[in-house]
Amino acid sequence: MYAEFTDDLLTGNKTIDSQHKELISKINDLLVSCEERSNQSGAAKMLNFLADYTEFHFKAEEALQKEIEYPGLKEHIEKHDELRNTVQELHEMLTEEEGPTDAFVQKVSEKVRDWLFYHIQTFDRSVAEYNFMRDNADRI
Repeated sequence: MYAEFTDDLLTGNKTIDSQHKELISKINDLLVSCEERSNQSGAAKMLNFLADYTEFHFKAEEALQKEIEYPGLKEHIEKHDELRNTVQELHEMLTEEEGPTDAFVQKVSEKVRDWLFYHIQTFDRSVAEYNFMRDNADRI
């Protein structure tokens, strides 16, 4: 159920990889807080931390992409918006259900953890590859 940062999530950018590790840690913190089903305030606090860190991370990624003139920036921002919307839905779900239910935990697992893994392995890796080719054009 918990997330684990593995080598297949490495992008080669130390800052981004470090932030991805922290995001995974925050997702796990949220899931741990959900183990106490009656602890709505604890889950809400962890969800807020996750939301804040996600926003910090997305801004860093988007700034890097602007800096390297990544041609897929607009699509990447749209993907980031998907997770932003999911986090908002989770806030609403937590309030409506008065605590972290099984459905809430399932949504965190599928729509946050799984989304992040897929996003890193596809979209973020694409940015890393573009940046590498850009920086090493003379070697290609």
